[in-house]
Amino acid sequence: MPKPNYKYAKRQKEIAKQKKKEEKLKRKLEKKSEEVQGVENAEQVEAEQNSDQSTPVVKEETDKE
Repeated sequence: MPKPNYKYAKRQKEIAKQKKKEEKLKRKLEKKSEEVQGVENAEQVEAEQNSDQSTPVVKEETDKE
């Protein structure tokens, strides 16, 4: 019966742990960037709405005689 290679098993475990940590960090950064983009888009839409409301279109009537 072959002797178990504990160093190999430990290294594989460490690699898996490291991959999981990197994937978690990547997901976290993606989520954060999506939130930032969402906030920027919301601010942009809000600014556009405010600019539309603050400058109402007024048609002046001119009397032509």
